[in-house]
Amino acid sequence: MKRWQDGQQLHDGKYIIEEYLGGGGFGETYRAQNLQEGKSVAIKTLNTFQQFQPDFAKTQGKFVNEALSLAKCRHPHIVEVYEMFQEGDLWCMAMELIDGIDLYTQIKENGRLSEPKALSMIQQLGDALTCVHKQNLTHRDVKPENIMLRKRGMEAVLIDFGLARQANSSGKLMTNSVTGTAFFAPIELAEKRPQLGAYTDVYSLAATLYNMLTGQKPIPSPGRKIIDPLIAPKLYNDRISDRVNAAIMKGMELEPQNRPQSVQEWLDLLIPKPVAAETTRVISAVGMDYINLRNLLAAKKWKEADEETARVMLKVAGREEEGWLDTSSIDKFPCEDLRTIDQLWVKYSNGRFGFSVQKRIYQSLGGTREYDEKVWEAFGDKVGWRKNNSWLYYKDLTFSEKAPEAHLPSVRVVVEWVEYIISLLSRRDL
Repeated sequence: MKRWQDGQQLHDGKYIIEEYLGGGGFGETYRAQNLQEGKSVAIKTLNTFQQFQPDFAKTQGKFVNEALSLAKCRHPHIVEVYEMFQEGDLWCMAMELIDGIDLYTQIKENGRLSEPKALSMIQQLGDALTCVHKQNLTHRDVKPENIMLRKRGMEAVLIDFGLARQANSSGKLMTNSVTGTAFFAPIELAEKRPQLGAYTDVYSLAATLYNMLTGQKPIPSPGRKIIDPLIAPKLYNDRISDRVNAAIMKGMELEPQNRPQSVQEWLDLLIPKPVAAETTRVISAVGMDYINLRNLLAAKKWKEADEETARVMLKVAGREEEGWLDTSSIDKFPCEDLRTIDQLWVKYSNGRFGFSVQKRIYQSLGGTREYDEKVWEAFGDKVGWRKNNSWLYYKDLTFSEKAPEAHLPSVRVVVEWVEYIISLLSRRDL
């Protein structure tokens, strides 16, 4: 099949090609207009080279199956798959068109990123990859060219999954672009029959962070095995913290068994979780007594502590009669009292529960003070407030240490509307 031309219609006239966006050793992507819905989309299919391979049918079958699995990964930092359709003998994937630039271009034009900005993006991508791995998939091609940055908020989005490993006759990994997959690919991807796992994407994600913080591409893994050691990123950029430097080196261990075996395990090395202080100062700007809340939390009486949290927050805000907090009362809630409540939850849950824990997760998913349905639903899924695409009632929440991270406190006890919860999680003093 020749490359589709601008103006060509697909899927019985549903889509019209606007322009060719690019491609590599596996597929090619076009910008198209969905004429039924009046919006731009990206359409990806196998390229001409693949179509003339003897195992094309097998490759295309894998493309379809894994694309359908990818469609189940609804996450704000994964490109959304709209549908699969057949055009002649070719299967095509219609997906979200990201308004922004790729990370490779961002680094090339603006240089390396600051550590806080890079870690925020890596947290987003790590959460996205965890979602992928739960579908028993590996991305296999995490690199700056396959990470788009939305114009709004510079949110990172994974695109262009390596749905089929490409190798030449010598068994060496083929690059998918001029800038090259090889710099970000672990050693196992160069094998003819690789044993892949989450650790495969851990390497590529760590290599991507290496590039983000140094502006340099790491030495390709095959070269490292033969002669060249990996240069520590801190030698290129002395502003990189020791913790981040060590986490990158660990994530880029040459042998798979020496790396963290999951993305979350690697993120725990990279980004410290909130650690409860030995002593928590119980301070109130309005003279509120938090002894009962502290005692309930110390006794692991989570439901009672949740209800007590609601009671004291309403009392501090002077909203006992209304029974709920509005945006104004949340914004004016004394920072001393908010921190006290949060620190008590963090301390007695060993860093598992608390407003600050919820805020960290919410922001890692791209959350801001502006409501975003996709982000909000992903947050609900992450903290266990939402199951099977439905929000849980208060009575169905889990009041035990087995609850998902950040499941408690349930701010919905005192906050009626989503926007008000978002206002709370956007407080700078948490």
